Amino acid sequence: MDDLVALLKRELGDAAVLTGDDVSARATSYWDAAPMQAKAIVRPGTTDEVASVLKHCYERNQPVVTHGGLTGCVQGAQSDGGDIVISMERMNQIEDIDTVAHTLTVQAGAVLESVQNDVAAEGMFLPLDLGARGSCTIGGNVATNAGGINVIRYGMARALVLGLEAVLPDGTVLSSMNKMLKNNAGFDLKQLFIGTEGALGIVTRVVLRLQPQATTRNTALAALPNFAAIPALLNHLKSTVGASLSAFEAMWGNYFAGVTEDGWHKAPMGREHSHYILFECDGSDPARDNERFMEVVEQAFEKGIIEDAVIPKSEAERSALWAIRDDFEAIVSVKPVFLYDVSLPITSMEAYVADVEALLAKLLPTAKIYTLGHIGDGNLHFFVQAHTDDAEARELSDRAIYEPLANYEGSVSAEHGIGFEKKEWLSQSRSAAEIAVMQQLKNTFDPKHLLNSGVVVD
Repeated sequence: MDDLVALLKRELGDAAVLTGDDVSARATSYWDAAPMQAKAIVRPGTTDEVASVLKHCYERNQPVVTHGGLTGCVQGAQSDGGDIVISMERMNQIEDIDTVAHTLTVQAGAVLESVQNDVAAEGMFLPLDLGARGSCTIGGNVATNAGGINVIRYGMARALVLGLEAVLPDGTVLSSMNKMLKNNAGFDLKQLFIGTEGALGIVTRVVLRLQPQATTRNTALAALPNFAAIPALLNHLKSTVGASLSAFEAMWGNYFAGVTEDGWHKAPMGREHSHYILFECDGSDPARDNERFMEVVEQAFEKGIIEDAVIPKSEAERSALWAIRDDFEAIVSVKPVFLYDVSLPITSMEAYVADVEALLAKLLPTAKIYTLGHIGDGNLHFFVQAHTDDAEARELSDRAIYEPLANYEGSVSAEHGIGFEKKEWLSQSRSAAEIAVMQQLKNTFDPKHLLNSGVVVD
């Protein structure tokens, strides 16, 4: 047995350190069913244990990879047989829900959906929400600055983080568990660990902002005649329901048709429309909110913005509508499939999508594309089914997505991060000076390049 692995077993206990078949029995990620590769998977239960593991690894020049829920989409948590994996799965406790100060103190390995449920049981609401809620972890959400369906109202994960605790690559614990909205005492160091994908340290504990639970929630799925109707509907909603608009999710016709094929989700309306919008409003006035929502939808009909709409009458019906948006298994079941996450101004989206479709048809004629997105905050997702085993398929698909994006001043990553997968395209969205500063930060915090090495920058 490796001396380091033996040491970690003595310190943390045999059950906390997995090796051999216990490692390979795990899948590489949600997206890759291949057996996981690592020298060992270490599962610390406290920040101090994380610090001890990192200290030992740093002293021995041992590369380390961090694992959360393994739902990331850019290969940011990939490991090989020489790596020690630190899995946060045992650090999954909620430490405090403060219903007066509206804060949540939680360990990084807690699964988002479990946290949402516990917070709701206390009459509070955690605005962070995304399709992978059942597997993704709070630490991963913070490390990637996750977005999701409520960004239009509450912002990205960064906007919800009040404080955090992180362990640096050499084992130093940096604790900044601030619970205040205002704290300008020097540099706000927590920002160094939000959206930096674990390159500078491992987030172990987090303080998040909560909101009171809404007393009303109104949802509608609307069918639109063309893309131009999307910004028209968004502006209509912003000018009528205002800040109560909490979600505005777009599905192109190809995506809606793809997930409502026979054997998958039942289409609640015709599948022939150009675009579909799933939108939601949260409020606190039961006597007025429901009536006002119906009025706003009727006005959109009268203006010719929407062609059809479905308004759920129960939570089960609402969940069925959201499942159409969130459950893309019908699409990803056809391998190989490539997932993309970009952002750009909504005014440029129609032209950009047309450019992508044209270039993809030219470069990879066998491919089929599906488009959706958090369009209220300028975020598009693409699924590309290659329908070929050509080794160059991924490269050609990447070109079709990213090359046109340069013409629209967009970003190659809206919310998924860079990881290993998008590194070669980072310079399209960040200047040479910005990348140089990123590299300087990496060299300062991790001069040996042992922690999540190669993620984002070299």
